[in-house]
Order: sequence, then structure tokens, then C-alpha cells
Amino acid sequence: MAERERAEELLVGGMKILQSAAYYRFTSDSVLLSRFARCKPQEKVADFCAGSGIVGLHFYALHPDGVREMTFFEMQRELADMSRRSVAMNGLEDKITVENCRIQDIPAAYTARFSLILCNPPYEKGGLACSDPAKAACRKEIFLSLGELCAAAARCLRFGGRLALCHRADRLAEVFCRLHEAGLEPKRLQLVAGRAGAKPYLALIEAVRGGKAGLTVLPTCENTQAAGNSAL
Repeated sequence: MAERERAEELLVGGMKILQSAAYYRFTSDSVLLSRFARCKPQEKVADFCAGSGIVGLHFYALHPDGVREMTFFEMQRELADMSRRSVAMNGLEDKITVENCRIQDIPAAYTARFSLILCNPPYEKGGLACSDPAKAACRKEIFLSLGELCAAAARCLRFGGRLALCHRADRLAEVFCRLHEAGLEPKRLQLVAGRAGAKPYLALIEAVRGGKAGLTVLPTCENTQAAGNSAL
């Protein structure tokens, strides 16, 4: 285990994940997304912008019998390496592969491969205002725009495949526009607020490649641990 790393319990399936104080730590948003995403039998799953692998690992822990295979895509080499070691720590090398590449550069071998893509992307616009470039890359659209993300998801999803995405609630109109441009039809939406009656801060969205129009809006979810680093 590298310096400043520690193994944390996922509190489901007896699984653990490596986290490092040197990099952006996952928030409760990642766990909310993995719980929002639905699992069908024999899913071929991708985790875009995987970071330390929290969304993919937590989703697998919730649905070990439903996932046929899973691939993590992470641009930052150090985070991709940490994901690989978390996969190995849980004995999942035969189920989960980690690719260290930009989302825009995902190899052609993955075209139309996946039935489900999970993604907790950078939420914020702007440049390297954060003093730590590695953390800024996780938070801000520096290396990946929302439009590029949606286009890559559409390319990697099979027809009828789903993208489960979380994003800032105040950018929801833009998210829907970019999804439509990529041929991804929003089908399920759930807003998340920090407490009852508060303004929602997060949107959980499921979009289907080639889906018909028609959106189901679920009741708003309350997340009292929104300000924390991890809420399992």
C-alpha cells in the first residue's frame, strides 16, 4: 500500500477500496449513483471517470450476480493504478478491467460493447483554480467536456444501453441538451437535496441510447451526508 493510502470498507459484500489523501476522495454522490443505477442480468458495465473505482466497485458489490464484466476508464495514471489494486484486493481481476486513458480516446474495441455505463463526471466549468491539478481534474471540465462525455457514452453503448449519470442540478437543462445531441434519451430522473424542503443540488439521470421520449421523475431523495467525503 502506497504512502497516505488506506483500505476503507464499502460496507456491502465484504468489499474494500483503497483511498488516498493525496487525491480527490469520493463523495456520497458516487454511492447515490451506484444505488440509483439499475442492474439487469448479464450486464456489461463501464465506469467512466472511474477515479479510485468507487462507483463501479460499489455497484458490483450491490449486484455481484448481475454483472458479467466491468471496465473502469480513468485518465489519471495514479488513480487507475489505485483502482487496479482495489480490484486485486477484492479478488475481482477476472471480472473487472482497468483502462488508463482519456474518455475521448477509448479504444475502438469498446464500441457498442456495454449495456450500462456509470459516470460521476467533473461537475464544474472553469480552469485550474484549484491549487492541486490532480484534484482539479476530477472536479472541473478541464480535460473532458459534458458534450465529449455524452458522445463517448453513445459510442460505447449498444442500442438500448443505458447511461447512469450524476451531475449538478443547476446544469440539468444543459445535461439534457447534450444527451439529446448524442442520441441518448433521458428516461429516469431523481433530484437529491441535503434536507427536506431544501433546494436540490444533485441530479441522477438514466438515459437510453435510441430510447423513445418519456421521462419518469422519481421522488426527491434526501442526502443528509451531502457535505461529507463518503457516505456508505
